[in-house]
Amino acid sequence: MTPTLAYAARSATSPLSPFSFERRTPGERDVSIDILHCGVCHSDLHTARGEWGGTLFPCVPGHEIVGRVSAVGRLVSRFKMGDLVGVGCMVDSCQHCQPCTDGLEQYCDNGFTGTYNGPEQGTGANTYGGYSNHIVVRESFVLRIAHTEDRLAEVAPLLCAGITTYSPLRQWNVGPGHKVGIVGLGGLGHMGVKIAAAMGAHVVLFTTSPGKREDGLRLGAREVVVSKNADEMAAHAGSFDFILNTVAAPHDLDAFLVLLKLDGTMTLVGAPASPHPSPGVFNLIMKRRRLAGSLIGGIRETQEMLDFCAHHGIVSDIETLRMDQIETAYERMLKSDVRYRFVIDMATLTA
Repeated sequence: MTPTLAYAARSATSPLSPFSFERRTPGERDVSIDILHCGVCHSDLHTARGEWGGTLFPCVPGHEIVGRVSAVGRLVSRFKMGDLVGVGCMVDSCQHCQPCTDGLEQYCDNGFTGTYNGPEQGTGANTYGGYSNHIVVRESFVLRIAHTEDRLAEVAPLLCAGITTYSPLRQWNVGPGHKVGIVGLGGLGHMGVKIAAAMGAHVVLFTTSPGKREDGLRLGAREVVVSKNADEMAAHAGSFDFILNTVAAPHDLDAFLVLLKLDGTMTLVGAPASPHPSPGVFNLIMKRRRLAGSLIGGIRETQEMLDFCAHHGIVSDIETLRMDQIETAYERMLKSDVRYRFVIDMATLTA
C-alpha cells in the first residue's frame, strides 16, 4: 500500500480538507502515477455536495488528471517510468459486455468504475480521485499525452471537458460544410468551440452573455449569437446541421430545436441538477429533428481526442489554483466566474 495525501469532503455540507489514505500496491498490469495537475469539473462540486445522490463519504473528487509515471507492473507494455500520462473519468469497467468490447466503456452494461466515488470492480470499494498526489490505475485506462510538458496543466481539462465535447462531434460526423452551434461558453462550451472549429465546421456560439462575444470569436466561432436576443435567434431558424448543448442548467430546449434543419440533431452534454422543461413534440416531428445525449467517451476515443488536440495545438483555457483554494473555486464556479476551467497545481498539496 502507498500512503497518499488528498483533499476530501467528509459530508455534503463540510468543506474539502486534508485527508490521508492508502492506494493499493500496484499490480502486474497497473501504472502508478504521480499527479502533477488535476482539473476541477462541475461534476466534482455536484458529487462532493451530494447534489446527485449516491455520494460515498469521504469523497476525494477529481477526474481530469495528468501526471508522470512513477512505476509500472511487470506486465505493463505501453508505459514506462517518466512518461507523461492522463487519467479521465473512468479507471475500470467490466471489460466483457458488448459496449466494453466495442471500446465504449462509458456505457458498460455493468457500470464503469468512476475515477472517484467508485465502486471498484470486484471489491465494490469506493474510489478516490485526482485531488491527491498519487494514483494507481490499470494500464488499459491510462492515456498517453503528446503535448509538451509546459502545456500539461492546460491539458488536464481535456480528460473530461475535451472528450465530453469531442465524442458527440465525432459521433455525428461534424466536419467541413457543416453549420454547428455550441450552446454555452463555459468549461465544456469553450472546448466545443475549439474542437468543432478544428474539425472544419462553421461554428456559431450561443451565449446569454454579450461580454463573451469577443472570446467566442477568439476561440474559433465564426459568429456569436446572444440567445436572449429574439431577432438574432430567428435569423438562424432551420439552418443548423448539429447543435451541441453544453448548458448545465434547465432551460428552454425548443428555442434551439427550431434552429435545426431537416434531420438536424441537438445533443445534450450538460447535466443539470433538475430536468429541462419538456420540448414540444411538433418542433421534432415537423423536420425529423433529433434530440440526443452523450456521455464522455471510451478510452480509445479519448486517446484519439488527445492526439487530435495535440496535432491541432488545442488546450483548455485555464486558471491555476492551490489545493487549499478549492472551496473558493467551487463558489466561483457557481457564479460562472472562471474562463474557462480551474486546474489544481498538485505541488501545492502538502501534509
